[in-house]
Amino acid sequence: MREVIHPASSVSGSIALPGDKSISHRYAMLAAIAGGVTRIRNYSTGADCHSTLGCIRALGVAVEGGGTEFAIHGRGLDGLRQAEADLDAGNSGSTMRMLSGILAAQPFSSRLIGDESLSRRPMQRIMQPLTQMGAAIRARENKFPPLEIAGAALHAIDYVLPVPSAQVKTCVLLAGLYADGPTTVTEPVRSRDHTEIALREFGADIAVERRKITLAGRARLAGRELAVPSDLSSAAFFIVAALLVAGSELTIHGVGLNPTRSALLDFLVGMGANIRVPALESQNGELVGDIVVRHSALRGGTIDGALAAALIDEIPVLAVLGAATEQGLIVKDASELRIKETDRIRTVVENLRLAGIEAGELPDGMVIPGRQKFHAASFDSRGDHRIAMAFAVGALAGDGPSVIEGADAASISFPEFWDTLSSIR
Repeated sequence: MREVIHPASSVSGSIALPGDKSISHRYAMLAAIAGGVTRIRNYSTGADCHSTLGCIRALGVAVEGGGTEFAIHGRGLDGLRQAEADLDAGNSGSTMRMLSGILAAQPFSSRLIGDESLSRRPMQRIMQPLTQMGAAIRARENKFPPLEIAGAALHAIDYVLPVPSAQVKTCVLLAGLYADGPTTVTEPVRSRDHTEIALREFGADIAVERRKITLAGRARLAGRELAVPSDLSSAAFFIVAALLVAGSELTIHGVGLNPTRSALLDFLVGMGANIRVPALESQNGELVGDIVVRHSALRGGTIDGALAAALIDEIPVLAVLGAATEQGLIVKDASELRIKETDRIRTVVENLRLAGIEAGELPDGMVIPGRQKFHAASFDSRGDHRIAMAFAVGALAGDGPSVIEGADAASISFPEFWDTLSSIR
């Protein structure tokens, strides 16, 4: 699929976006092993989150509903059934990594598979702690999917994450629900804490002290009524679009503004972005608010260290924005980008160059000088949803129509992206 993007004279209006992917995954998995029914509103429409629903269905969990509203009939910690076939995570690394924590504790074996892209993504970071807890896991070349997991009685561990990863943290904590004592995870830097919040909402005994999270084993989780806030990572594309295109003013409603995710807004405001959040409210433990953004002249900046970990998903679209800032953008300490759906460092730099943008590739990041203008081009998403959406945003500031090849990749996380983009041009 290809999309033709014409330059925009402005980006304006008011939009609401799909539910947060990270939260949707976690709610569905916890609902599956809770007692009773969990009703979820504004569940993500992305294919990744529906891969999670497909997997829990295959494990014997009844899932009713459609669109963005689902009722999940939990079977309790010990109620899952062995799947009759392979569990297909599709393109979703979140599904594979986090669900493995639950599967590691089951009294049966499971085989997790994924698409071609996911099958190239390494899984040692979850295999190591789960093996320490007592699970037996086999992988292709001891690294890549498919994963064959022989469930076992797990024991609690005190695990220090070698690199910040919310998915690995979640995997260990979900396994810790089944362990024979308290499981502790210590992070090198604080990562998104949706798992800790969701566990608390479902009734788990969890304590957080700075970067140390301790979860009591054998929790009795109970079904809940839950609403998923709109996805800030999806909002990032439209925030950047409004900042990039002169004369723009855009309101995005009901966005999740969890402090471990809102580094994006802090970073942009620090560069001079005109962004307001008129009001905040708490919803199932998550902060939610509207975002109002206006076109702004930006200074540019550097993303490194803990900030690189916090903004890892937003770096592709921030790279597009960086070229239009006064001083440009430098990204370091982001080698994690090389093992996403594509090598995002290389793919971003190559596509920027197609648009006539000077950009340099670093082993762990990129250097993008400022004061540059986008030229019309044909961009290749390489099957990566964030690349497709990031360069669609850049094309709004081009000097003629641009083409996004592989535009259908956006459906992995945001099927409505193209219609929403068209509505605000």
